[in-house]
Amino acid sequence: MIAVVVVRAGRLPLGGAEAVAEAGGVVLLVGDGCAEATDALAGLARQVRACEQPAFAPAAWSAALGAELADIDVVVLPASPDGRDLAPRLAHRLGRPLLAGAVEVWPAGATVAREGGLVMDELLVDGPFVATLQPGVRGVEPDPSLECPIEMIEMIDMIDVTAASSALDPVVLDVLPPDPATMDLAEAPRIVGGGAGMGRHEAMDELGRVADALGCSTGGTRVITDWGWLPFERQIGTTGVTVHPRLYLAFGVSGAVQHVAGLNDPVRVIAVNTDASCPMMSIADLAIVTDAPALVAELARRLGVATDA
Repeated sequence: MIAVVVVRAGRLPLGGAEAVAEAGGVVLLVGDGCAEATDALAGLARQVRACEQPAFAPAAWSAALGAELADIDVVVLPASPDGRDLAPRLAHRLGRPLLAGAVEVWPAGATVAREGGLVMDELLVDGPFVATLQPGVRGVEPDPSLECPIEMIEMIDMIDVTAASSALDPVVLDVLPPDPATMDLAEAPRIVGGGAGMGRHEAMDELGRVADALGCSTGGTRVITDWGWLPFERQIGTTGVTVHPRLYLAFGVSGAVQHVAGLNDPVRVIAVNTDASCPMMSIADLAIVTDAPALVAELARRLGVATDA
């Protein structure tokens, strides 16, 4: 088993380290800054092969890496945007099935999440396959004694691949920043979350306007999506989306274990609640004991997004 991880500017994608751990520490890094990216694999990788490439070209890479991966039965990629782009091309090139959205991978198949994570299917494969592993489903436990040697390799058959790549890969004209309001919560760096303490649908709508003004994505607890105040894909938790934001602002969120488990250890947490002893307040870096809807209304006024502003 091997993990194939796309590197950009020396950084691993979301879920990259987990894919390496799932593959038993064997990884092939492809992209820009592979040597720098290995720092994030300290204690996780036991065999690293790296192929430095200046620009993301999934069609060309899949054609070039086909021979490199042909003798490896199970290829695992993180279900990051680049991983989801490269995985089906690799599977097609290798003539293998693709098990997308896996939460666990083993030599004979994988457990994949369906119906928004409400259903888990165990898929058995009679032969080699390619799988994408959802970020945040397994976590990692580094072993400080594990060494991480790096072997640099060259793309195979690059002359032939380059000749065909212009017809297979798009040409990047410009890269636009994602819209926080519509981007996948699993990839959002800053999230404003609302819980039952918001009290009214109108308060959640105002929280959404505040999030837009702050450049944050909007999420919520299960009760918020059950009430229809947010679509299901904006639900944070074990039965929703697992996130890994740098900043999480929780308004009226009590911190049920299902919700907290889906946060995946945010870098910073700010919680607003009238209950000073609720679980969310205990894990917050900054806990504000006050009425969440009232604070949201004041933020909306100061940011100029209140309905009466």
